[in-house]
Amino acid sequence: MNMNQDVDVTVVGAGPVGLVLAAELALSGATVQVIERLAEPSEAMKAGSINMPTAEALDRRGLLPAAEQVQRETLERVGSFARRPDDRPPGGGRRAPETRFTGHFAGMILDADLVDWADDDLAAHTAAAGARMVPQRELEELLADHAARLGVQLRRGVEVTALEDTGDGVLVGTTAGTVRTGWLVGCDGGRSTVRRLAGIDFPGTDPELTGHLAVVDIADPEKLANGWAWSPRGAYRYGPQPGRVVTVEFDVDGDPAGLSRARPRLRGGTPMAPVTLEELQTSLRRISGTDVTLTALRGAATRWTDNARQAATYRSGRVLLAGDAAHVHSPFGGQGLNLGVGDAMNLGWKLGAVVTGWAPEGLLDTYDAERRPLGAWVLDWTRAQIGVMRGDAKSAALREVVAELLSTRAGTTYAVKKISGVTQRIDLPGDHPWVGRYVPDLWLSDGSRLVDHGHGGGFLLLDRSPDGAFARLAATWAGRVSTVTDDRAAPTGVLVRPDGVVAWACDTTDTSDVAAVTGLEAVLRRWAGAPSSRAAPAHRPFS
Repeated sequence: MNMNQDVDVTVVGAGPVGLVLAAELALSGATVQVIERLAEPSEAMKAGSINMPTAEALDRRGLLPAAEQVQRETLERVGSFARRPDDRPPGGGRRAPETRFTGHFAGMILDADLVDWADDDLAAHTAAAGARMVPQRELEELLADHAARLGVQLRRGVEVTALEDTGDGVLVGTTAGTVRTGWLVGCDGGRSTVRRLAGIDFPGTDPELTGHLAVVDIADPEKLANGWAWSPRGAYRYGPQPGRVVTVEFDVDGDPAGLSRARPRLRGGTPMAPVTLEELQTSLRRISGTDVTLTALRGAATRWTDNARQAATYRSGRVLLAGDAAHVHSPFGGQGLNLGVGDAMNLGWKLGAVVTGWAPEGLLDTYDAERRPLGAWVLDWTRAQIGVMRGDAKSAALREVVAELLSTRAGTTYAVKKISGVTQRIDLPGDHPWVGRYVPDLWLSDGSRLVDHGHGGGFLLLDRSPDGAFARLAATWAGRVSTVTDDRAAPTGVLVRPDGVVAWACDTTDTSDVAAVTGLEAVLRRWAGAPSSRAAPAHRPFS
């Protein structure tokens, strides 16, 4: 690959966020390349599962079967800790998922038997639940193959060293030469070089703890409690599979998070030196109060903190941020990877629309406006768990109160809905309760689902009106809006953006109702641009 070529978009970072973004841009017709500092994919342990919006994003692009296979293989390795549901999704069709994923809040495992699985929000999102236990390493492999099939070029072992926004593009200095690109997106993690070079501030709260995640060989595992255990120094977890250890260590002898204990730090102030067996064993012994002996690390361990920060802006001119480059926080609740994938799905189609000329640059303003509140919520969700997990007496008392709340049906259902992402919503105009939410499982008369018809990207319009009025209106957006007609009952019409968010929905069967038709037209113009007869000229690659 020639690093000096001109491309519409250069994505920095080949993690899940960068790969999703690159694939979405390629689907839109933009030319895109990904550059990655690491010469090989990271072997460090990271996220072990994904939430429902991420699973549904894979589903919308035809990747659900591959993700379901990953889950089956994962369950074979670690053993299933979930339940089998007894019923099928509302509307019939595909068999209900084989697992019910719950998760934990501050180390308190949420009991699947206490969850109200008939809750409207949970019941509306079941079709992709068989793809929830997808570890990050396998997810990256799946996404890399997907992006490669779409023609995305990936260059590893290349670091960004400089950037200059010229107003009509970005000149990017790299260790392999200069890249001239229309747009630059930093998906390069919490210590983002792109963010630093763009001069974007990263305010937030400093860390109070150091955490470790690893799979190890243990000489005497009987000395450790199964599940989560707390002590005045922090908390640890052993399991759910043999050898998996998580440690969470707060202030150690007056040293905040123990960060000065032989833990070299690189730019950004976050520890980056490889985790050693000795470091992990020392931390586990301090927290557990035992002399447990670790004999070997299996694979690369991960070190992390509760550093919680959000970029002052997700966009500066022609430079944008997504994923950890835009927000960092502790991994409690498993929100980080999923938040980043949501960023990529939101930004991908919007930047693609601007690049290919059918949307004005102002569309990109909605990226920050829509994703920032979700990012802020995740930071606070993780901060709340830190407050509950501390080893002091006040936090211990608070933990007892929260544990009691989570032992109720209402409390557990609330937490599972939050963690799973099924209640996520962005603020969009419209009275229908679906507007602003991720589209639920919409089964059609032929046994397919609405999302099965949108694997190529673009908008999806479901028209169940008696006379096909919505489909006729959308015909002038051909190429951007795919219409599916169906004869089932309400909702009569649903318009789904490429990121899976419902932009418009209607329950009326009276299509002579001018408000219904004009409401759809206004939303189409807002999000899908001008009708094709007045659309911008055909896209020319950046040069």
